[in-house]
Amino acid sequence: MNLQGTATFTLHTDSTLEDILIKKLLLSHDPDGRRLDSEQLLHAMEDIMLYATISDISDLDFIANDWRKVTDIEAVGFKEALSHLINKISHEILCKCSAEGSLHEKTMILFDLLGNYTWEAKAVLVLATFVKSYGEFWLLMQLYPKNTLALSVAMLKQLPSDLTAYTRQFKALSLLMKTVIDLTKCVIKFESLPLSQVKLDKENMSITKYNIYSAVYWIIRSILTCSSQISDLKATTPLQYSDSITIATWELSSLIHRLKGMDNHLNQQVEECSQQTESQLYQSLLNIFTEEHNENQEVLRILFAVRDDFPLLDCSTQAKLGLTELKNKVVILLITEPELLPTEELLLLVQQICDNPCNKILEGSYEIVWIPIPDSNYWTDAEKRSFRVLSQSIPWCSIKQPWSLNSAVVTFVKQEWNYREGPLMVVLDSQGNVSNFNALDMVFIWGVKAYPFSDSREKELWQEQSWNLQLLVDEIDPLISNWVKEDRYICIYGSADIDWILEFNSKFKKIKNTGLQLEMIYVGTRNESEHVKNFLSWIQEGDLRNSLFSLCLTKRRSFWIRLESIIRSKLRLGYSLDTDQALQEASALVNNDNSKSWVAIGRGSSDDIVIVEGSNMMKCLDSLLGWDAKVGKLGFWGALRTAIDPPDAPLSDEPCGHESKTIPYGEEKAVDAMEICEKCNLPWKEFVVYK
Repeated sequence: MNLQGTATFTLHTDSTLEDILIKKLLLSHDPDGRRLDSEQLLHAMEDIMLYATISDISDLDFIANDWRKVTDIEAVGFKEALSHLINKISHEILCKCSAEGSLHEKTMILFDLLGNYTWEAKAVLVLATFVKSYGEFWLLMQLYPKNTLALSVAMLKQLPSDLTAYTRQFKALSLLMKTVIDLTKCVIKFESLPLSQVKLDKENMSITKYNIYSAVYWIIRSILTCSSQISDLKATTPLQYSDSITIATWELSSLIHRLKGMDNHLNQQVEECSQQTESQLYQSLLNIFTEEHNENQEVLRILFAVRDDFPLLDCSTQAKLGLTELKNKVVILLITEPELLPTEELLLLVQQICDNPCNKILEGSYEIVWIPIPDSNYWTDAEKRSFRVLSQSIPWCSIKQPWSLNSAVVTFVKQEWNYREGPLMVVLDSQGNVSNFNALDMVFIWGVKAYPFSDSREKELWQEQSWNLQLLVDEIDPLISNWVKEDRYICIYGSADIDWILEFNSKFKKIKNTGLQLEMIYVGTRNESEHVKNFLSWIQEGDLRNSLFSLCLTKRRSFWIRLESIIRSKLRLGYSLDTDQALQEASALVNNDNSKSWVAIGRGSSDDIVIVEGSNMMKCLDSLLGWDAKVGKLGFWGALRTAIDPPDAPLSDEPCGHESKTIPYGEEKAVDAMEICEKCNLPWKEFVVYK
């Protein structure tokens, strides 16, 4: 009875002491909005602990990468530089914590110092302070046998020259630090949950938070123990301190046992909270995108599900932005891999959005937010580096730390928005409703003319758009855009046959020498070979550069990207390949074998456009070269039409007698100078009729 009563009393006493401790910790906790990228800093600390156990490190690229991890760490709201804060904590440990007093009192001194920081930041900052001094210690121990300066500093610090006797102690210390890091990761995971967006069981939350506070206390207390043991090492015979080494090892082992128990228990609780959070957040996303809203702020808060008040980054200025910057705007979510887009697609997107004159009129009406999502659930260092480089060069906004995006959001994007292969441009209207699940193709085709980038706007554009040269080549190159506006005849052609290209240009040059105003543009092939690329480079550097106008490789790729976008856009809206001319012609060009040449000729925005296979066009050109008189009479377009589709009867100067066409006075300027009869392909004669 007495033994049982004693055990019960002891347990009750420990619980009471723990409650008192937690109350003291909460009294010292007064966060003021300062935020630290704790996960990134912890990752860097892990690497330093690894280096401390390696005597020869030859992978300098790996070390340089680790240096970038430290220099890229974000600290929001800090009153001083991160390095200064770490030195400040180090000074507190050295001065106050090395003085007389219990380990608990020294631990509480640090909690008072770090009162304005979040729980995970407290743990990581103190850990960074210890790892800094621990790394310096091992740097000296590794260098002093072969470096005079290191030897002198080690002697000044009175460090032992042989650490063999301390093997068990350092092994226990390394194991304790690994346990500290694991427990810190658990704290970071909990603190990163978007708890404000969900409602978890209050009792479970209360217990988990209670254990988080206790875990941070024991993390910092364990770090102070390790720090004290490193400071106590002196250049004396280890045998004299065999008892103290044993005691120190036992103390570390005791802390390992305690922290491992806490880690196992806390991990279960945090994992349960994480699963509940993800489940509720996913359901919230499902619900919110089926509801009507008056503005987009609630939708964006749930979608980004981050704790940070400034989750966005203006890539142009590197300024941090809050979600309020997107209020009452159309928001375009550009969802891609961390590498963004292939170079040609990225340049075309920038050209269509930023370089378009209409963009100035619409400025402030919409915003593009880049959301990179990797294939796996884990961001690699290479992917993070790629994001940081690109987020400093693109002209849009991005998520500031995309790796912090909640997994429920990532799952929602992949499953509900079908983000699996290829980039998406999901459009949210100013009320936060999804108006287009992928506007990328319409942006490639029309640029900002497609504003507000909705499905309905895409349908309107296709109803207004006809199949013509303007659709094929407009906005790819400023010079071509001017030709389109000037309503010039334009010939675009593609081929991988170099002999055909040279012969085609030679024949067309003879026709142009007759005074014909026609511009020729070579657009390559969909999958251009190195042989063709080398040929074009040779042309541009040689004497033929003035006789063969070719788009640069990037713009040639833009031409084919637009063609592919035309096909995808049409098919997505339900147009049929059997009945839609634009879909038929674009598909024929895209699916064309590289060995086949083709030519398309039209005039500005005119709907009259011909697309002819390469060998047939050669025959037409031979006919035109022999029809000098008829070309002069019919005009180039009439003669070309006649050559492509010759009339049943031989050409005659007499009219065919087919139905005439009356054009009201004042509208004749809007009609092509040469009208062709659709039945006999002969030009109409003009007469003036008075009524």
